[in-house]
Formats: sequence, C-alpha cells, structure tokens
Amino acid sequence: MNKPKRTAGAAQHRITARGAMQSAWQTHWRTARESLARLLRTPGATAMTVAVIGIALLLPSGLLLSMDNLRTLSGSLGGVSQISLYLEDEVSQVEAEALSAQLLTRDDIELARYVSPEEGAADFVRYSGLGDILRALEENPLPGVIVLTPAMLDSPAAAALQQELAAQPGVDSVQIDLEWVDRLQRILTLTERASTGLLLILSLAVLFITGNTIRLAIEGRRAEIVVVKLVGGTDSDVALPFLYCGALYGLSGGLAAWVLLMLGLLTLQGPANELLRLYGSDLVIAGPGAGSTILLIAGGTLLGWAGAFISVKQHLAAIEPR
Repeated sequence: MNKPKRTAGAAQHRITARGAMQSAWQTHWRTARESLARLLRTPGATAMTVAVIGIALLLPSGLLLSMDNLRTLSGSLGGVSQISLYLEDEVSQVEAEALSAQLLTRDDIELARYVSPEEGAADFVRYSGLGDILRALEENPLPGVIVLTPAMLDSPAAAALQQELAAQPGVDSVQIDLEWVDRLQRILTLTERASTGLLLILSLAVLFITGNTIRLAIEGRRAEIVVVKLVGGTDSDVALPFLYCGALYGLSGGLAAWVLLMLGLLTLQGPANELLRLYGSDLVIAGPGAGSTILLIAGGTLLGWAGAFISVKQHLAAIEPR
C-alpha cells in the first residue's frame, strides 16, 4: 500500500527539482541579458573600462607569447649549431676525409664536411674583401677544417663533446660557439619570471578596475537596491546583476586583449619571418594557440567576476533600508 505513494513522491521530487533548475537557468539567463543591455546603454564608459582591462591583459600576454617564440627559436638555433674542428698542418686531405667519414658514423653527428685550406682561402677572399692580404703571403695560413652539424646539442653536452673531439688524432682545436645560446636562455628565464610577476600585478589591477567600476554602479543604483531589499530581496538577488556585469567586463577585456594581440602579431609577423629567413631559419612566428586563447578569455572573465564579487561583498551589505 505504501509503495505507490513512495514512487509518486520520488516522481514529484524529480519534477520539482527539474522545475527549480529551469527557474534558476531562466533567472540567470534573464539577468545576464539585462546586465549586457545595461552595459550597452553606456557605450562610452563601457568601452573605456573594457579597453583598460584589455590593455592590462595584453601586456603580460604579449610578453609571454614573445618568450615562447624566442625560446623555440633559441632551442632550434642551439640544436643546429656547427662545430669546427681545426686540423693540424700535417694532416693530409685523405686523412681529413677519413676522419670526417668516421665522425659521421656517430649518432650525435648529423653532417660532416671537410673544408680544405684552399677552399677556406677561396671563401675568405670571396666574403672578407681582404684577398690582397692573403695573396701577399707566401703560404696559405689557413688550416683544414671539418665542419660538423650535431643532431642536437645543448650546453651541458657541448663541453663533453668538445673534449672528446679534441682528443681525436690530427685535431688541433675545437670551436663550439654556444655561449650566446646560454646567455639568451638566461635572459629568457629572467624575462619569463618578470612576465609572471607583471601578470600577477596587472591581474590585481584588473581586479581593482572592475571592483571600482562595480562600486560606482552600486552607488548609482542605491535607491533601486533599497527598494528591492524592502520588498524582500536578499543580498544574493541584488548581487547577481553586478556579478554578471563584472564577468562581462572581464570577458570583453579578454576578447579585446586577444584582438590587439592578433593585430600586433599580424603587423610584426612578416618582417620577423623575413629576418629569420635571412639567418637561415625556417621557423615562423607563432601566435597564441587555442589553449592560450581560451586561458586568456576565461582568465579575464574570472578576474572580472572576482573583482565584482569583492566589491559587492564590501559595499552591498552597507546599503540597508531605514
């Protein structure tokens, strides 16, 4: 006898819960639309606030994007750095070519090319413009050189590889120029930490900007808030439109930052790629990926909502009917 009643009660509970969810959804959707309409009624003030938030988000985002591209570039250039093996004068061309072939069998060597003293002298005359000085000498002072291209080379492995190659018979000295890569990596690490600090500081700035804007909106609607509280409205009911306004400010600021970032990228991408080609690199300047774009817009939205939440907590409770 009791089982049908329990079944009917469960069904009624599901209907009630579904109705409550639909009502909450409709309330949030209506509040969001009304908040957007309210912002659009003051386009000048809204545009200024959005622009300030967008610029605040743009600065660290652009700097971090630049760091990503420079880190990729430095890794690529470090990986294709050449190693020059200067041979002793007694080493013949046959011995040098044999050594070059032997080094090419190593897994960490991708290419090996022997440059004879004659070929080196011809290149020197062609590119230096000091051919008269070289021709005035009785003998060619340039040694034979084996130019190696490692498969991948970083600074820790460079020292060990340099000692190993210097121990090869017939090798006078080894030159690996990776100090500039080390310096660039250190600069990038320092700049990345500075960018993170700048991101935190400007995130606080977005909180303050949004919070101050919402505070002014609360003061401007003080009489309306008093009336809502007089008829039984709670602080949560009053706060919801302001929270949506803050989120919309942050969302619009994130979108504005992304648009400005893409415009700057389009402006600089062509000349930057041309410069990379002049240095023999086939890399291209990369823009923000889908994950970075979503993070930028979602982060702006969250910061806007958080700034509004802090402002509402501070100022809304002080407004009470008398």
